[in-house]
Amino acid sequence: MIELKFSVSQGDFSLEVAAVLPKAGVTGVFGRSGAGKSTLINALAGISTTARGRIKVGDEVFLDSERGWQLPIERRRVGYVFQDARLFPHMRIESNLRYGARRRSGGESSDLWQGVIEVLDLQPLLRRWPGSLSGGERQRVAIGRALLSQPQILLMDEPLASLDAPRKTEILYYIERLREAYPVPLLYVTHSLDELVRIADHLLLLSDGKVMACGPFLDLVGDTALQPYLGRFEAGSVLECMLEQHDETFGLSVLSFSGGELRVPKLDAPCGTRLRARLRGRDVAIALKDPPELSITNRVQGEVLALSYRDGPYVDVLIGAGSSKLHALITRESCARLNIRVGLSVIALIKAVALDSRTVGYSRRAR
Repeated sequence: MIELKFSVSQGDFSLEVAAVLPKAGVTGVFGRSGAGKSTLINALAGISTTARGRIKVGDEVFLDSERGWQLPIERRRVGYVFQDARLFPHMRIESNLRYGARRRSGGESSDLWQGVIEVLDLQPLLRRWPGSLSGGERQRVAIGRALLSQPQILLMDEPLASLDAPRKTEILYYIERLREAYPVPLLYVTHSLDELVRIADHLLLLSDGKVMACGPFLDLVGDTALQPYLGRFEAGSVLECMLEQHDETFGLSVLSFSGGELRVPKLDAPCGTRLRARLRGRDVAIALKDPPELSITNRVQGEVLALSYRDGPYVDVLIGAGSSKLHALITRESCARLNIRVGLSVIALIKAVALDSRTVGYSRRAR
């Protein structure tokens, strides 16, 4: 486990952390700007030396202020990927990577080297210079260099912040691959829920220097009580799906989940791939009967489980469909007009165009 119980004070800002994270998978560190995300992982890495408390990763204690113990940064075996790749401009890519490998005790491992090169598709880049690479290619190299140091924990501080949408999708694909190939725990800092839908197993939610929630990602992302911190109109549900088939005629893919099916814009993935689909509450409408003439393709039968009244004109309607739960954000007026109530049978209407490549992503490799 990763045990965090520490505080950091920097000028007028203070961070208080008390959380236990799994020593496996991807933990998303999420919050708005100024929440304390970077401060948290800098304390874990040892970059911030003003932290007071206790930090333990597995069996190794990084910090224990009561005992006067602080493990030096060079001994923490932490791999860190920054927003900018921070490659050495005077070294070719192979030399940048081998620098990471040399940091590990015992020297290079040919198996590790070959594995990292293959997982991140770095072979074509080895003889090139950093200045000739795209932003996405530089980040792949930075991730590879961090992995080759064989860290006991990997930290990424908004690694996609400077990339355009296609490059973000590219890097998320490689992060998904390395998550499967290497068991090293990853703390991934971001302010984008779409990124976490693709890769996160666990969530650490920060706001104003405090931990608001910590737990399994799929449980917390649909918690209406956390909507003020997740984003007023960004909250919703995440469904575990299987890619069943492609409709080449209309350029769509069909996903199955426990409550039915979803048709989405065609995905570049083989049938049998397990995916996650994020449905924002604002993209889900409700009908009492199946409307015969309507452009909306996705219609999911369900039952109202709960109503949560927000400030202003909005109501969050929780709908059960199979073992899945969907959220629909509607107005109070609509709720009253349709007499929406717990136990009512309804149809959730979801536009296919609301489920694009940003909100649908792989959760595991194809089987």
